[in-house]
Amino acid sequence: MDTIRAFSRHPSGMIGFAILLVVLVLAVLAPVLYPEDPWEMVGRPFAPPMTDGFLLGSDTLGRDVAAGIIHGTRVSLTIGVTSTLAAVLIGVLIGAMAGYWGGRVDDFLMRVTELFQTIPGFILAILLVATLGPSLVNVIVAISVVSWPPLARLTRAEFLRLRGREFVQAAACQGETPLQVVLRHILPNAISPIIVTGSLTIASAILIESALSFMGLGDPNAMSWGFMVGAARTVIRQAWWMSVFPGIAILLTVLAINLLGEGLNDTLNPRNARSGRH
Repeated sequence: MDTIRAFSRHPSGMIGFAILLVVLVLAVLAPVLYPEDPWEMVGRPFAPPMTDGFLLGSDTLGRDVAAGIIHGTRVSLTIGVTSTLAAVLIGVLIGAMAGYWGGRVDDFLMRVTELFQTIPGFILAILLVATLGPSLVNVIVAISVVSWPPLARLTRAEFLRLRGREFVQAAACQGETPLQVVLRHILPNAISPIIVTGSLTIASAILIESALSFMGLGDPNAMSWGFMVGAARTVIRQAWWMSVFPGIAILLTVLAINLLGEGLNDTLNPRNARSGRH
């Protein structure tokens, strides 16, 4: 409860939370607000916003831009959250093994991590999706592969900091297994920075997915914000609304997640908590 109260006093964090809450509500209510298929042609092409019953206008084929944005919310959030969960699982597992055991295990796992970090993340994501094929699952896999190294390095640093503490050594001396020591004593004390970094990773995942869809490497059967911006780039002077409104959706969602992450960082960071800055 103290953490919730502290977060509620963080203005930028609450702004991010409010925006993200609206985005989540729109994603949940998408089938209710726009029950028709977002790919369906429901009117004349290039209808400006607020005309012919189109709140945000129509695209080159007479599809409702607002319907595409609302349904695209579900796609972007699903990919962002799912790929981040996979990246956190991989990163925490590798970082925990490297930080707890150290020695050769640490050296080997960190060399593997550095190998992935030497390759530009977006380029690697493009190569993976182009090789595996454009689908939601493959996009999630590609984003997960390029997102886990920072989480692994962060987890390793936290485990190196905590493994020498008295309460950890006492647990080991009492006969607890390494798995018990990690799950009961080290991980709970290292989880705060992992949560913050994971929340920011969601924003990066949404941007990567949007960029992949913009380049035509997204799932061709899923309406997404990046696809809408990419499809509208050739007619941006004729129909500005086709790219502007999906772009605003990407901007607001990523901004909200970053503001939320900043609020979580200030709230969960012990040094900030001691200094009374929230």
